[in-house]
Amino acid sequence: MKEAVKNELVKKGIEIVDVGDDGNNPEDDYVDYAKAAIKAVGDQNDRLILFCRNGFGMSIVANRVRGVRCGFGFDVEAVRKGRVDDDINALAIPSDYVSREKVMSMIEVFLHEEFSNQEKYQRRLDKIDN
Repeated sequence: MKEAVKNELVKKGIEIVDVGDDGNNPEDDYVDYAKAAIKAVGDQNDRLILFCRNGFGMSIVANRVRGVRCGFGFDVEAVRKGRVDDDINALAIPSDYVSREKVMSMIEVFLHEEFSNQEKYQRRLDKIDN
């Protein structure tokens, strides 16, 4: 899934930094890949997409890092609300449970929707950071 999505994004001119494996290695640890991906994202305006078989492990690791707000990619509208209301800057994709077409739709929303900056949503984010 990751390789196919990466290829589609590159064709669209989106810059990709891939720190993951290029195949399914049963001996790897998602924690290592999540940490490497988070470390590779240097700018707060960058977006982080994490692929995982069920998505939960990557989401757990990402959300332990200060400044990362990782949403769970299961539905396009949920991702839209995550960007607009919660300013998610990371997206965990459960690749065993969603189609490539759905993943591409979620990523399009994730990359192009902007945070609403409404006072109530910003207040909530400030509480998280404090």
